[in-house]
Amino acid sequence: MRICLPLLFLALFAAGCDDTRVFEQYQDFEQRSWLISEKPEFEFEIANTVDQYTLYCNVRNSVSFPYSRLFVKYELKDSTGKVLEGKMMPAFLFDQQTGKPQGSTGLGDIYDHRFPFISNYRFPGPGKYSVSFEQFMRKDTLEGVLAVGLRVERANEVHSSAGEK
Repeated sequence: MRICLPLLFLALFAAGCDDTRVFEQYQDFEQRSWLISEKPEFEFEIANTVDQYTLYCNVRNSVSFPYSRLFVKYELKDSTGKVLEGKMMPAFLFDQQTGKPQGSTGLGDIYDHRFPFISNYRFPGPGKYSVSFEQFMRKDTLEGVLAVGLRVERANEVHSSAGEK
């Protein structure tokens, strides 16, 4: 029994490892609502500028969210604050026709979503970068949005050496 328990924890840890993930973090909303004044910002560091990256907006919501989609505006900035990318993206949290929740479910009525907003991006240089998210709906308070996060991962492409084209 003493040996089985550590082996179980080791197996769970190994299963949770993710080689493509460079950064992942969430900001929880204490009131279980995303207020228009809250603009989550995530800072991360990129060392390898040869690889391409995909950036995801992670959204955690409950079924009490009253709309099928969420509009989010994002900005990717470098360490000087210069905006490198910025757009608005629609994110569907529920099926438009059936109203069935999409995403993966964790506990009960809570769902996690991962929406790519920048794909196959090559950062201009090593250093610190930041991404901020702003909810862009017609209501100041979005009830049912529990958290928003950022995930940065290496794109799943085979890369040639830096000198080849």
